[in-house]
Amino acid sequence: MSQISSIFSPLLPVSKASASNKDKKQWANLSGSSASIAIYFGAARCDGLTLLITEDTATALKLEHELLSINDNDLDICLFPDWETLPYDNFSPHQDIISQRLQTLYRLSRMHKGIVIVPAHTLVHRIAPKQYIEANSLLVQTGDKKDLHQLRQELEASGYRAVEQVLEHGEFSARGAILDLFPMGSDNPFRLDFFDDEIDSIRTFDVDDQRSKDAIANIELLPAHEFPSDSDAINLFRSQYRELLKANNEKESVYHDVTKGIMPAGIEYYLPLFFSETATLFDYLPAQTQVLIHGDIDKSLQQFSLDTQYRYEDRRYDPLRPLLAPEQLFLTREQLFAQLKLHDRVNINADKLADKAGNVNYPTLALADVAVNHQLKQPLQAVCQFLQAAKDNNQQLLFIAESQGRRETLLELLAREKITPQYVDSISDFINGGIEIAITVNALAHGFVVADKANQLNFVIITEDDLFTDRVKQARRRSKKQETNSEAIFKNLTELSIGQPVVHIEHGIGRYQGLQTFENQGISTEFLILTYLNDAKLYVPVASLHLISRYSGSNSDTTPIHKLGSDSWSKAKKKAAEKIKDVAAELLDIYAKRESSHGYAFKRNKDDYISFSESFGFEETEDQRNAITNVIADMLDHKSMDRLVCGDVGFGKTEVAMRAAFVAANDSKQVVILVPTTLLAQQHYENFRDRFANSPVNIEVLSRFKTAKQQKEIIANIATGQIDILIGTHKLLSDNIKFKDLGLLIVDEEHRFGVKQKEKIKKLRANVDILTLTATPIPRTLNMAMGGMRDLSIIATPPAKRLAVKTFVRERDNGLIRESILREVLRGGQVYFLHNNVQTIEKTAQEIQDMLPEAKVIIAHGQMRERELERIMSDFYHQKFNVLVCTTIIETGIDVPSANTIIMDRADHLGLAQLHQLRGRVGRSHHQAYAYLLTPHPKRISKDAVKRLDAIAQLEDLGAGFALATHDLEIRGAGELLGEDQSGQMASIGFSLYMEMLDQAVAALKAGKQPSLEDLTAKQTDIELRVPALIPEDYIHDVSMRLSFYKRIASSNNNNELDEIQVELIDRFGLLPQATKHIFHIAKIRLTAEAIGIARIDAGINGGSIEFNSNTRIDPMQIIGLIQQQPNIFKMDGANKLKFAIKTEDNQARFTLITNMVEQLQKNVA
Repeated sequence: MSQISSIFSPLLPVSKASASNKDKKQWANLSGSSASIAIYFGAARCDGLTLLITEDTATALKLEHELLSINDNDLDICLFPDWETLPYDNFSPHQDIISQRLQTLYRLSRMHKGIVIVPAHTLVHRIAPKQYIEANSLLVQTGDKKDLHQLRQELEASGYRAVEQVLEHGEFSARGAILDLFPMGSDNPFRLDFFDDEIDSIRTFDVDDQRSKDAIANIELLPAHEFPSDSDAINLFRSQYRELLKANNEKESVYHDVTKGIMPAGIEYYLPLFFSETATLFDYLPAQTQVLIHGDIDKSLQQFSLDTQYRYEDRRYDPLRPLLAPEQLFLTREQLFAQLKLHDRVNINADKLADKAGNVNYPTLALADVAVNHQLKQPLQAVCQFLQAAKDNNQQLLFIAESQGRRETLLELLAREKITPQYVDSISDFINGGIEIAITVNALAHGFVVADKANQLNFVIITEDDLFTDRVKQARRRSKKQETNSEAIFKNLTELSIGQPVVHIEHGIGRYQGLQTFENQGISTEFLILTYLNDAKLYVPVASLHLISRYSGSNSDTTPIHKLGSDSWSKAKKKAAEKIKDVAAELLDIYAKRESSHGYAFKRNKDDYISFSESFGFEETEDQRNAITNVIADMLDHKSMDRLVCGDVGFGKTEVAMRAAFVAANDSKQVVILVPTTLLAQQHYENFRDRFANSPVNIEVLSRFKTAKQQKEIIANIATGQIDILIGTHKLLSDNIKFKDLGLLIVDEEHRFGVKQKEKIKKLRANVDILTLTATPIPRTLNMAMGGMRDLSIIATPPAKRLAVKTFVRERDNGLIRESILREVLRGGQVYFLHNNVQTIEKTAQEIQDMLPEAKVIIAHGQMRERELERIMSDFYHQKFNVLVCTTIIETGIDVPSANTIIMDRADHLGLAQLHQLRGRVGRSHHQAYAYLLTPHPKRISKDAVKRLDAIAQLEDLGAGFALATHDLEIRGAGELLGEDQSGQMASIGFSLYMEMLDQAVAALKAGKQPSLEDLTAKQTDIELRVPALIPEDYIHDVSMRLSFYKRIASSNNNNELDEIQVELIDRFGLLPQATKHIFHIAKIRLTAEAIGIARIDAGINGGSIEFNSNTRIDPMQIIGLIQQQPNIFKMDGANKLKFAIKTEDNQARFTLITNMVEQLQKNVA
């Protein structure tokens, strides 16, 4: 950047800040992105800090992006973000926004040079005084003498929330000698391990799997809120509330909540009451701060003042929530400009101004229209004409691409017109080298012309946005390693609530009533309590939770509850087992056909593949890594691949497809990528080009964005093998498209294609490998049922910085609609308003326009011509409109990162999977997203619709789409899954048990055995050793979390899994209590016992017994030999029970005895 600085310095006159001369200047004639360059070097040459004020949030974010892209790392650049709420809102800002604001305020006191960016309407907010941030910030270091109890009190006094599990900023959790906390302003949460009253270690940890990561020396703790919440602050709040608001305190919820120490939503609009005196951002700035003003901030401030006054008048008479006057919360326009006059100020303008004192006109000119027009016979006609003119004027010309992949795409496009730019590393290399036409990679969004005779500078910059005005950009995400176990979504019981039905494999369906600890002869054990018919209770030891599963199969309110001791449950299991044998045989037949079909076994060049994998800019999540491993293994195998990769929108499915495409193309096989829409095809094309930038792979897209001549050329090239990867819509399945050597078909959202297209895809299945990507929720347990037909991989980890979508089910109300749209528009975002009725959609759009004259509203629905629809979606993507009134046509579409609010009209008419898909259209950036599900009066909604809406509202977690499928089963029953014939069996024993039995049957058939009813209905090993076996409440306090760990331990399949859980517990909660170690001992014994056919082990101080299943694998002669050798110790009690008389004085001796006996029996299995 120093090279660029030396070139642009003559263009950048900067006012020097001084205490005696506060003047105002104009930087004018700044076209395109030249303003960002002027701002950056203007700040770099200033002795003090630079405050950059923008007219709105969208401009602030854009300038931050451009400034960071040209920063050479020696200049601090930070954004002071808006709360992203409306004045007097009942919402509070997301914790991540508060975190960034506090971090910026903390940094300001330590910044002597740099740029602080703030939207004008954010600058007028009254905020916490500087001394509050300083007094409530704390440096914590390894080796510090710190009492854990004292630190907890300090955190609570600073507003941190005590939780069971730390997931977001401002939370902490204390467990024994371990303290987890997520400090405000930090990118990572931390785990502090105490030894007595000393901090022994500080490590970061992952919020997804809660595992510790890197050790660090110290952390900076900022306050959790922008206001204090200790007892002194609450008393001050109460006093000032009574004095300033003069309201009836008895009725007011805000007053009562704060009195109790509860900070209600929207409390930020009472912030001045927590301080004797507030501050503004100006109070954090050094006196020598230079102010740069970008855009018409006066106009935006006037609009903000009008909106604030309107909302104040509209809400001020609410008896439950009296309001502070606007002047108590915000600076007036006059007060703001009075503050600005204390600093040197520069107004930044794109237009040229008159030559007079204080005005500096930069020698830049606006770029002519050079947009590529695919409707013309020569799409690059404007570029070619501009290029000739530049050559005539002796101008150098630089093309800017946003990435390496986009650079390659641009070079190919220019090559068609015999334009061959030279690649340069930087803008300065381009100018210094005197190169006529060049290309580089940079983030500047818009081009400009520099014609400066005095400094002999005469060049043009053209960016991709200038060339491709209808281009859909790739949404980029930030790098962060995250791991999650997608199986855990279904295996654990954390979602279980009191009264829900559960299945006990031996006793049938009962209702869960909680956990309870009992003590018998000094031995404490925790039990799961189940109630059955006639209020009969069953107490299930936590070590036996492998016998329990959550019931899914029909409406939980009408689930049939079994009677303890009756034979109805065993009859239901046997009946289901008989049907399951038939289903398993059918699945195995399909599986056998797949196994016998010989596809192409791809060959992988390991060095090339490693190089391609390492060029991925982010660390794969565990789910993503597993999916990639499975896909590549399928491709290397001789049988045809047919794998489904399922994951929520934006969770990394595309990278899995890219790895597969690379392996195929690298082995000289062609790849086809099939997508539902033209715009999506274009987005995939650009993403693939970017990803394959450094690979000799030819990628093309076949769409109406190509001219007829180009389409004909692409079809010819695919037939001759010149194209390796072809992306497009269902037209790729046309008979006139012939491939030279097709090896891989990738289908994105197969369910969006029509019947004819699906038939063509089905025909291809026999000949090529197929990889299908979908965001449609499918439970992982379906893998067992679908195992023979299609393989399944699930990606359940969200990308970094993505927030869960806040979901509200509300009765339709114009006030709510107006407020939710306004909240989004004011923060520079966009809104989907879903109205799924073409006949009334125009009327609805007009109503919204009348409600919000400032909104730019456009309509989109499926009855429009496709070309018109594409233009509308492209315009919406490029933010020419900020409200899209549409039908469910948006269910599958392009990523629009700035669209972060969706309002669904008549949400009660939408299915659960559809609601989930539609909600997934928002929340694709780091902004808090909102989904409003509007319904008529509750009496006009069906019971099933209520359940669907409740389910979607409860499951806000990222990746929760898979859990939604289980809810769908409960609402609809299982008829659609395996047909009506099987749905009755599934409902009678529950979805989870049905799938488990089906999996056993398929496994038996694969092993060449006939699945017996005994195998499918066999009891699982029950172990009673009369030792305390539980996770103590003082070790893990939260019931749901204890239940989850109990279930994971009991459901483990091998010792490695058990060891992993032990390591996790020690890491998160400290050393294992003895009673918890016993649970692991019992689990390890059970794994061996079940494998050899032991039904029950019962042992106490004086001995015990081992009971065998009727189909045990243990050799009977071994048992007889044991009895003959030691007749005083061993003897049979009936046909299947071996009794032993061996005393064990303590628990450890009993574990050793049983472990040795089971291992000895295992050595001689038949």
